[in-house]
Amino acid sequence: MQIAKWGLISIGALAVAAIVMAQLGAFAGKQPRNLGVQDGKLRPPSTTPNSVSSQAYLWPQHPMREDASIAPLALRGSGPEAIARIRQVVATMPGARVVEARDDYLYVQFTTRWMRFVDDAEFWYDPGAGVVQLRSASRVGRKDFGVNRARIEAIRRALATAG
Repeated sequence: MQIAKWGLISIGALAVAAIVMAQLGAFAGKQPRNLGVQDGKLRPPSTTPNSVSSQAYLWPQHPMREDASIAPLALRGSGPEAIARIRQVVATMPGARVVEARDDYLYVQFTTRWMRFVDDAEFWYDPGAGVVQLRSASRVGRKDFGVNRARIEAIRRALATAG
């Protein structure tokens, strides 16, 4: 009985320590340096199952190409109008912070409330394809349990209903 009590106390202490470390930024990771559009492409998806990209097909040898693939966002109106609408939608989402906004590009960081994990999301108006290309990826860890995909699909639904 005494051992079980100390085991529970130890688990509780570890949980509290993890939350304190998270609040201090221990799980935020570092902002990637090579974000943005280069030669008509956003950077490739992560090599672990914690990202989605509408341009995953551009990297045929990429190990996560199929799992990371997601449809781009449909264009309603002009490119700048679409980016502005996406910005309005993400501004209402918990933990969202717009880092960079241009007429053709939007970079948003999403931070989880308790553990302070950061995901980087990019949206780019692709004039050649007539869509908004996107990429959303977790900075740390191997899995995101579908969070990036769910977030993008929530944005897609919000854009469709705002429409």
